[in-house]
Amino acid sequence: MPAPAARPAASTTTAVATAPIGPGSLLWRYASDLRSLMPGAAAGLMQLMHPGIGAGVAEHSAFFDAPFDRIYRSVPQIWATILAPDAGTRGLGIRDLHRGIGGTDEQARLYHALEPETFWWAHATFTWEIFKAAELFHPERLTAEDHELLYAETVTWYARYGVSMRPVPADYAAFQSKFWRICAKDLELTPAAARALDIAKHGSDTVSLVPARGAVLDRASKLVAEKPMRLVTFGCMPSIVRERFDIPWSATDQVRFAAIALANRQGYRMMPTRLNHWTLRSTLRYIGSQTREHRYRPAA
Repeated sequence: MPAPAARPAASTTTAVATAPIGPGSLLWRYASDLRSLMPGAAAGLMQLMHPGIGAGVAEHSAFFDAPFDRIYRSVPQIWATILAPDAGTRGLGIRDLHRGIGGTDEQARLYHALEPETFWWAHATFTWEIFKAAELFHPERLTAEDHELLYAETVTWYARYGVSMRPVPADYAAFQSKFWRICAKDLELTPAAARALDIAKHGSDTVSLVPARGAVLDRASKLVAEKPMRLVTFGCMPSIVRERFDIPWSATDQVRFAAIALANRQGYRMMPTRLNHWTLRSTLRYIGSQTREHRYRPAA
């Protein structure tokens, strides 16, 4: 792993450390790698367990008819806020899409997508996803300095949305503490989360790795997805979340998941970095092209 280019500089407006994002940054490196997407299903499930996000997804999308379409629509746009030349503009666009997403959940609680803690939690799961991918699927280990620098870069990433920075923890240790507290106390089995969890446990005709077109691609995607998807989703999940929500996880599951992680750590050594990055960008472009017409559009 290359040495950090510089120490994170303290932000002039908050006590939170920030650091530049670019082709030489740690965040750019990990987000450009195919393995960055592997903890994505676990991150998405933890988003749906947040009461405000779960309610917004259930009420403002066709989630129960097509549960994974939200992921396909969202991930190319979110990764563009790191990798695209106009990343800042992309971030503001994502923020603006959420202005009208609000209402009352099934327990009569008010929610809004731009409520600071709600919006931050969605980003926190993506921050967690980057760190989890680095931990599980890359052979190099992040040093303490790398953890701080990478976290500071994720704060810069979050700032691109142009929303309140108030919920953002000051450093990586504070992020870990807040993330685990929310996992232990605040997450709930919302109706949307219950639906996604059932699919992850048992499979579904709606599940596919990509928004495939045609019977052959669709069938192949489902065959590849079912069992490995369950192992990767639940294996990446924080243990406290598995325990709180009675997610089945056996010693055999752990051994199989460890084998998947090892295969990724070793197997990617044989893939040229340029091919890895090209494949991720091409995959995101393909998914984006297939879902562009179905993205959420707020009412006028």
